[in-house]
Amino acid sequence: MGRNIRKRRSSMATKAVAASAALALGGGGLIWANFYASAHESNSGQNQTKAANAAAQVATISCPDVGQKLNNVPNGAKQGVATELANLDKQITEAYSRLASTRQAQANDSSFVQNAITGPLKEKRAATIDRIRINIQRSGGQFDNSLSQLAACTTQGANTNAGQAGNGQQQNGGQQQGGQNNGGQQQNGGQQNGGQQQGGQNNGGQNNGGQQNGGQNNGGNGQGQNGQGGNGPTAADFVDITKVQANAQLGVGANGLAANGNSGSRGTFTSSCGTNGNDNHNTDNVIVAPGVANGAHHLHDYVGNQNNDAFASDQELLGAGTSCQNQGDKSSYFWPVLRVQDGSQDFDQNNDGGGKEGNVGKILQPAQAQIKFVGNKRGKVVAMPSALRIITGDAKAFVNGNGNANVNWSCTGFENKVQLETQYPICPQGSQVVRTTNFQSCWDGKNIDSANHRTHVAFVQGNGQCANGFKAIPQLQVRLVYNVPAPKLQNGTVVNPYAVDSFPENLHKPITDHNDFINFFSTNLMNKMVNCINTGKKCK
Repeated sequence: MGRNIRKRRSSMATKAVAASAALALGGGGLIWANFYASAHESNSGQNQTKAANAAAQVATISCPDVGQKLNNVPNGAKQGVATELANLDKQITEAYSRLASTRQAQANDSSFVQNAITGPLKEKRAATIDRIRINIQRSGGQFDNSLSQLAACTTQGANTNAGQAGNGQQQNGGQQQGGQNNGGQQQNGGQQNGGQQQGGQNNGGQNNGGQQNGGQNNGGNGQGQNGQGGNGPTAADFVDITKVQANAQLGVGANGLAANGNSGSRGTFTSSCGTNGNDNHNTDNVIVAPGVANGAHHLHDYVGNQNNDAFASDQELLGAGTSCQNQGDKSSYFWPVLRVQDGSQDFDQNNDGGGKEGNVGKILQPAQAQIKFVGNKRGKVVAMPSALRIITGDAKAFVNGNGNANVNWSCTGFENKVQLETQYPICPQGSQVVRTTNFQSCWDGKNIDSANHRTHVAFVQGNGQCANGFKAIPQLQVRLVYNVPAPKLQNGTVVNPYAVDSFPENLHKPITDHNDFINFFSTNLMNKMVNCINTGKKCK
């Protein structure tokens, strides 16, 4: 869109424009519109700077997660639906790229975001959701017509999340993870992702432009302000772990609880599968986007199964090689890579899912990758079925809200004291960064997957029991340890930050960390695992 030259308006007219822009953009747009109005009410020479800063407040795009609302997809429609869901993700990343590269146009025209970005995005999403409907109905399934209302997206600031916007208004048309956001209140003691955080910091409070230009932002790689790739992390995404008060809670809400305890099935089974020393990476996700290249829009580490990409069938995965010492474990374990943004470039600097989508910097190989299965503190566990798929955490938690988040960041020597969810730890000298994930360990007893890839499994309740007739299965616990050069916080900026790869619109927030597992243990080895756990042994 070309530059829109307007005559000077009265302050009342400017407020009217700002108000209409706010209505069009939703809560996140209110931040932008209020700044825009302020900038034009003054006759000072700083109007342009104020307007540019106003545009910077619109940091990202927040769209309802259609995939999480799907309850039943017929077998004949699964591939078509998966492809269309991947198209929705691609549309969002493309719209985010336009948002990040048009800051000046946004500053000059209060209606630019609606007219050039969110409006066209809504039209594309509406057509894609309709194709999902056609796929489901052609295969004899029932389509929930309320999904058609999820086409509209909003904008949001770096210091807000989908649960609460700058003026208390809900994002995503008021719908959140699971359909409702309960008046904008978040789990975990009322904390909001992007609001008050561990150590009293504000997650994403530093934005300062956030300009992106083909994956690189202007101004010396943008380190300290908005990450080397222009879309995070920021100084407010980090905290000195030695200054954080000890907390007893692990994980977000009820998620991420360890299933085992001092009673029930107390054994363990450990599988040694290496740390991805052979650099097995791709930007696919065969669980949520089968048959779609770059379906994840970020890079994964893979250990265990060596044939996992978007196009691998269960038969191909079952027949693949494995990096695990016990060749009976051909399971696939994968998670987003961790990078240090020190100005260096890695092999994917010019690739989709890499530098082209803001995932930049040097990839860090874990110093340790511990894969352990534990039991249930209320009773025995049963074997997992072959090809069982489990996704834990939410790669889109910054815009989705933390309903499915499952994040534990810490440092060696602090793991029993402090677990962080919405900030990355800065560890003291001699201490390493730790990512710990406790997977869902209750299974519905029938399905190896579900339409939204979540409802066939569940976390244990606080007392360790599985609800709704689900069966206890061995709980996978993944602990990743990294030698990370400690970032430095200087005058509200961060130097040499590190971050997990993310969908670009999720700004590399710590809350977006996630982990994936596909079970391909042999029958004999799975039976050995279950026996070890149920009889209290420690096995490998």
